[in-house]
Amino acid sequence: MRIGIMTSGGDCPGLNAVIRGAVLGGIKRHGDEFVGFKDGWKGVTEGEIIDLPRQSVRGISKQGGTILGTSRVNPYDGPLGGPEHISEVLKENSVDALMVIGGEGTLAGAKRLADAGLPIVGVPKTIDNDLNGTDYTFGFDTAVQIGTEAIDRLRTTGESHHRVMVAEVMGRHVGWIALHAGMAAGAHAILIPEVSVTADDIVQWVEEAFDRGRAPLVVVAEGFLLDGSDEAYSHLGLDEAGRPRLGGVGEVVARLVQERTGLETRCTTLGYIQRGGVPSAYDRVLATRLGMAAAEAAHDHAWGQMVALRGTELHRVPFSAALQSLKKVPQSRYDEAAILFG
Repeated sequence: MRIGIMTSGGDCPGLNAVIRGAVLGGIKRHGDEFVGFKDGWKGVTEGEIIDLPRQSVRGISKQGGTILGTSRVNPYDGPLGGPEHISEVLKENSVDALMVIGGEGTLAGAKRLADAGLPIVGVPKTIDNDLNGTDYTFGFDTAVQIGTEAIDRLRTTGESHHRVMVAEVMGRHVGWIALHAGMAAGAHAILIPEVSVTADDIVQWVEEAFDRGRAPLVVVAEGFLLDGSDEAYSHLGLDEAGRPRLGGVGEVVARLVQERTGLETRCTTLGYIQRGGVPSAYDRVLATRLGMAAAEAAHDHAWGQMVALRGTELHRVPFSAALQSLKKVPQSRYDEAAILFG
């Protein structure tokens, strides 16, 4: 079987481990042949491929990013988009199955193509951990580890100067990274998109911590909605997908805290550092298993399905399971963390 692999959307620690797992698993189990489409759907629509022999994936599981490149091109955009053209590209390159590794937007395009009859299997990918149908996605553990280490460093400088420290982490629609990194680092307040809190709540938590002799630490997800706001804070224009480029809500929170409390407050935005660099050991193992499982799914002609983690076991679920809604932080999980605030 000749299987094509593509990575699309934002880069994510563990992508290369998925590629390696698929290639090694397919070759050793079935004698498969693999090719990679360059730069996501762009490479698929334009037929830009590279061979992926066994030696090409040697040692890449520990590398960040993706050896195939990525983009946010939509498979239905432009004259080269759509199932008819993509089907021709696969036939011209003798590709029997396409393995799509990506997040919500990527899998939405994959579902449309699979519904149109194309031989596609999927691997869920997002550092935000916001995809339904799977308990965890690779890249999330790495993002939390990076966030926790950075916040730990902020805590020491905050304590030295008796300052309030605000750390802004990624999380456009959900607050899983903020919740986990904040709990791991012992934050005195965690602000996420799913839960509305007032300025008074934030000030109370900060003052309670400061009155106990602590340097207050606030962790805020980039998509956190300020009290009374209908949209997440953005002053950076639009990204290539036409979405508002988030970033800056941490500075807004820091100004609010300093103005209301009189305490010196500083903000650090972690940004893209959270999804760069080497993946954690957990993400390497999970990504490798998902790659191997996706190759098996292709052999079983499980078109329109993605591999997913349930507990510690891997399963197959339809693309629709990941796309029906975002996996948000439940109120119960936030309430659990909030007991520790202040």
